[in-house]
Amino acid sequence: MVRPEVAPAGREDRASDGSAHDGAPDVARTDAGPAADGPAGRTGAVAAGPPRRRRGTRPRRGLRDQARIARRLGLTGSLLMAYSALGSGAFPVPNPLNGLRLIGLPARNVTLAIAVTYAGLLMVVTSWVWIARMLTSKGAHHPAPERRELGRTAILWGLPLALAPPMFTKDIYSYLAQSATLARGIDPYTIGPAQALGISDPLVGGIPTIWRDTPAPYGPLFLGLGRIITAFSGENVVLGIFEHRLLALVGVAAMVWVLPRLAQRFGVDEGLVVWLGAANPLVLFHLVSGIHNESIMLPLLLLGLWVALGRDDTPLPWWRISLGAALIVGAASVKLPALLALGFVGVHLVRRAGGRWKDWVAITSWFSVIAVVVLSAFSFATGLGFNWLKGLSAPSAIRSWFSVSTDLGMIAGQLGRVLGLGDHSDATLDLARNIGWAAVAVLVAYTLLKTARGKLDPVTGTAAGLGAVVLLGPVVHPWYLFWGLMPLITTNKMPRYRRAMLAFSAVIALLVPPTGTDFMFRAFQLPLSVIAGLVMFALSLVVVRYALRAPTGPAGSAGSAPDHTAAA
Repeated sequence: MVRPEVAPAGREDRASDGSAHDGAPDVARTDAGPAADGPAGRTGAVAAGPPRRRRGTRPRRGLRDQARIARRLGLTGSLLMAYSALGSGAFPVPNPLNGLRLIGLPARNVTLAIAVTYAGLLMVVTSWVWIARMLTSKGAHHPAPERRELGRTAILWGLPLALAPPMFTKDIYSYLAQSATLARGIDPYTIGPAQALGISDPLVGGIPTIWRDTPAPYGPLFLGLGRIITAFSGENVVLGIFEHRLLALVGVAAMVWVLPRLAQRFGVDEGLVVWLGAANPLVLFHLVSGIHNESIMLPLLLLGLWVALGRDDTPLPWWRISLGAALIVGAASVKLPALLALGFVGVHLVRRAGGRWKDWVAITSWFSVIAVVVLSAFSFATGLGFNWLKGLSAPSAIRSWFSVSTDLGMIAGQLGRVLGLGDHSDATLDLARNIGWAAVAVLVAYTLLKTARGKLDPVTGTAAGLGAVVLLGPVVHPWYLFWGLMPLITTNKMPRYRRAMLAFSAVIALLVPPTGTDFMFRAFQLPLSVIAGLVMFALSLVVVRYALRAPTGPAGSAGSAPDHTAAA
């Protein structure tokens, strides 16, 4: 006589060889000892009964129930973030919700709204990591969530944030103002929004002071799309935000579509890639909610890699390779570093063609022609030509503490002051940044060489090259991690770096305030909000712990009495 036993959490994960389960629960044998009591004991028959449990214990929930609880916890966090964003979001100036009774209620207590946002944020990040631990690169083991469940979960978590005000950044207002500048026939790569539109313009009010006089640092494709949006929204800031968000959601959907297809090339489980990519907290917070233009750059980059490389090393027609190269150049027309991918695809094709000099000349020439044609088409479509190259250095105007080179330069400058050598912070900062760029060049050249020798695939090479640009560049924002992370999660190379970047992304997701601004003159507000948010999150964990320890019924449902019926 045997009785089905619900497998403890994590048992399926111990099988790392990717072997598939048939869906049947584990079976525990019940030792049949001599029965002293009852008729069965007297006749020598084996008494049937439930296996003994120690007093005070409850049957633990299976992985299926844990996954369901984790998904619900993440959805709860997303809903809390969406509602609290009505008070803690990155609003334009003036706030269009001022004066509204129910919707404007969170804005009347911003400290509480930020606290609720942090509680929801912690729930989402915790749930994402919790479910990610149930998955492996070779496939999820029963009864972990299936790919469809993971996709639905990512959509459900992202939907509330897609309907809420933007959070974590005010870059969207720069997008609107720069696009309006272009639409009015003014060069956004020469002057900032405040000079072009006037400080009283409603599109300028929401831009942080440091960026109001800064020219546009983005490529011509993005500003061209922004000009189309401006044609419909005009000076309506709220309508412009939702139009940009719709464009971002289309980009995220394209990214979700291409990620599993690119992963097929490397034999990586599609469900894992969808979860690490689509449901990544940085994607939800900074692409769906924050509406950053990486939502356009990354899908074009990943689509270009997939189109140009295919599912394996089978030779592809030149029209497809050319289309993939054009998509990569399109991504570079949003943010120029994406052009690195074209180099890695090129050296891979050269190696596959034989690595002769004529192969180098042919492929390099053809890709150069594609790059010039596509960049010229987008550049002259805006009517400004290549003026956009002037704005590439604009982000360096700020000092980003996420940047290794910037941090080293600032530390060296402060050390000089302490030693009485004078304040040379600007000089040390420039020197450190130049050293960082030199290191980037060396790392990119090294990875290109490894790709040319066949020791590194072009997708991993692209991830490594863009990762070097991000980590050693002069300016690093949390959403820049996507540049190297998204290609990397589709491959089976560099697993340690992938895990490190994923862990880093989970931490970084907690460090950016939801308001998108600093807390100058109200420094007390953020610590109070964080402490209150931690308390709320701790209470949610108590509820989760109670749900996990609740007894399971015959079907594993909560609140049912334990099943002591023996199965024959």
